[in-house]
Order: sequence, then structure tokens, then C-alpha cells
Amino acid sequence: MLAYRISAPGAQADLAETGQPNPESGQVLVRIRACGLNFADLLMQKGTYQDTPDAPFTLGMEVAGDVVGTGAGVTRWQPGDRVMVYARQGGLAEFGVFDADRLLRLPDSMSFDQAAAFQIGYGTAHIALGHRARLQTGETLVVTGAAGGTGLTAVEIGARMGARVIAAARGPDKLEAARNAGATDLIDTGTEDLRARLLELGRADVVYDTVGSDMFRAAFRAMNPEGRLLPVGFAGGDVPQIPANHLLVKNLTVIGFYIGGYLNFRADVIRNSFDTLLDWFRDGRLQPHVGHVLPLDRVAEGMALLRDRKAVGKVVIRP
Repeated sequence: MLAYRISAPGAQADLAETGQPNPESGQVLVRIRACGLNFADLLMQKGTYQDTPDAPFTLGMEVAGDVVGTGAGVTRWQPGDRVMVYARQGGLAEFGVFDADRLLRLPDSMSFDQAAAFQIGYGTAHIALGHRARLQTGETLVVTGAAGGTGLTAVEIGARMGARVIAAARGPDKLEAARNAGATDLIDTGTEDLRARLLELGRADVVYDTVGSDMFRAAFRAMNPEGRLLPVGFAGGDVPQIPANHLLVKNLTVIGFYIGGYLNFRADVIRNSFDTLLDWFRDGRLQPHVGHVLPLDRVAEGMALLRDRKAVGKVVIRP
């Protein structure tokens, strides 16, 4: 089969032919129909992601497909079942083997492309805003990078939770996507000063920052007392340093969040979140935004869309 792999530490990721895996006890073999790209995939290629697997490995964290085989002891899943899995690795391939207890069943109305755009973006936003930041109805939520695969879901989830959402993104097309997802106020970071506009709009109670760099620093300086900041990504390339003395003056809280960490110590948090999010999808309250769909031999093009911050919504690869 074909897979987009890193063959050795420091090697460049590339499309390669490799053997089709076989499921062992407790595992399921999935024919991969779609795989969502994430900024973490870029960092894994550079070896700078905090949870990079040991090489060789296949990139691709977010998978949707159908079951084609099962290992010993697996009774819940049968060939033909439509599933998705937060896989961490192995998704950018024609087939993949995953632990049976990590799979989720797709709603009948959910396409494979939608499923590949669902778990990490919505799960990150839902757990970060609800479980970690305790976002309340009527509070003001600011989302930076609000049109990307991670930011757009935060806009949508924040609006569903009853917050006033201020979306910060570059350019009218991206801001229109954020408006359609539920943002009530828009800031064009290509032409407007983020801090000045936030001060005009009444400051922020919660900041969901996917960019880092100057965006984080500007939002940090426009917080209400007892505000909460969630640094969830650093697409701008710079990890900002936080002046602790400024936290004291306004009683601010900076909240670390990494959805993958919960797989190690509170997997129930992820499972409960996904159950809620899938119910919202079935009720028509969530609309995954797939902005780009590419075949497996164009993964590099998809990665470039993420790296250059040109993607609107999720980039999905169809093996």
C-alpha cells in the first residue's frame, strides 16, 4: 500500500510503498477513506512536536474509513462498519491498524470527509473551552486564527455555548467563514490592530489562541480581570513568553491544553466530549467546514496550505 511516511529520524516525509498491516489482538484494520491534516503533522516532520513517534512512522492523526478486518477478541466491530479514530499517527495511508477501543461509529449522515475534519478540531475546542476554561454564557470569547481548522471550530463551539465570539483572522474571505460559523464581531488582523480593536469591543474574558507570536501578546494585553487564556497552537512560529507579573495585576489565568495528553490520563474526558459533539452533529448544530480535499499524492500541497496559513477550514486527504 501507499503511505506518507518518515522513514528515519530527520528524514523528509515522502510517499512510499509499504506492506499492508495486519490487526493483532484487540485491533481493527481500517480502509482509510479520509484523513484530516493538522498543524501537528508539520511539527512532526520537523521533529519539534511534543508527541512525535519514533521513526519510521506514517503521518496522519485524524482518520475516517471502513472496517475491513479485526484481530482476536474484537466483537464490537464488523467489516463494513463506518468508523473514525483519533489515531495520533498512521492516517495518511490506504490502510491502517488501530486499537478497537479508540474507534467511534460514524452517524449515518456524516461523510468520511466530515469525520476526518471532526475529532481534533471540535474535541480541542469543546474540551478546552468547556472543561478547562469554563466558558460561560454571555462571556466574550476571542479566537485568533479564527478561519483555520482549529480556530473555526472554536468559533462554532463558543457560539453554541452561548458566548459572544470575536473572530480574528486575516482577510475578508476568512472572516466571512468565521461569521458563518457564529462570530458576532470580526477583526481583520491584516489591516487592524488587534489590541486596539479588542479594547474598543470591550476586552476578552477568554482567549483561544491558535497563532502565538504577536497575536497572543496583543490579546493578552486586552483581557478583562479574571480572564483565561488558552494557548492551543503556535501557527505564527513563535512561542510567546508570558510576563507573570501581568497575570497578578488582573488576576489572569493561562491554561495549558493538549488534547492528546488526555489519552494518557483522562481518556474519559475525550470520550464524553466526542459523545456530546456527535449528538450535536446529529441534531444539526455542528457543520464541519472542509475547505480543501486532496489525494494522497498531494499531501505536500496540503501541508503547505497549513504552513502558509492559507487554509480556510480543514484540509482533508483522500487516500
